[in-house]
Amino acid sequence: MSNLARKLQQEQQQRTVQAPVKAPAKRNSILTPGEKILMFVFGAMVCFGATFMVSKQAAIYEVNKEIQLMESSIQEQQKVNSDLEVQVSELSTYERIWEKAKQLGLTLNEDNVKGVEN
Repeated sequence: MSNLARKLQQEQQQRTVQAPVKAPAKRNSILTPGEKILMFVFGAMVCFGATFMVSKQAAIYEVNKEIQLMESSIQEQQKVNSDLEVQVSELSTYERIWEKAKQLGLTLNEDNVKGVEN
């Protein structure tokens, strides 16, 4: 074999020797398994807390809605009551009662009338 052939053969052997099969390197994680568990528990608690808060806000909204409906019905009933009070005061005037008594044939007897003093 010539010198040149030996050189080529040695270079090829060196290339194959220089490139050994690399085993995949073990990758070190930034977080330990305990930290991962803690992060998962914390995330679950945040999700649970958020869901709990949203459900409570929905309940508060429903209660406020009922309160507003009750207040509006109370206002309507107060208006009806005040209208009825006005109607009672109009119907209980002395002149109207006297007219109604005359229509029914009643007369005023001055001897039977007693004055009430406060």
